[in-house]
Amino acid sequence: MDWQGQKLVEQLMQILLVCFAVVAFVTGYVLGSFQTMMFIYAGGVVFTSLLTVPNWPFFNRHPLTWLEPTEAEKHPKPEPASSSSKKKNTKK
Repeated sequence: MDWQGQKLVEQLMQILLVCFAVVAFVTGYVLGSFQTMMFIYAGGVVFTSLLTVPNWPFFNRHPLTWLEPTEAEKHPKPEPASSSSKKKNTKK
């Protein structure tokens, strides 16, 4: 799954879960049934999981292009950052 696909999955998951939560709450409130509300929300969670967990082809529309090994050798590797910082002593 590419980066744009991951972003799409995250947004889709949040939107679907909130929509199913609202629909489940309103239906449960109108019918006066907590059990109905939980069944609707559980169905929404299952549906959302089936839509977002598998790596569907429409989540791979922007594949990453990697450098060829010979091209990668031409570019120097970044140096690790030095974590030791020196503090300046100020005299008063």
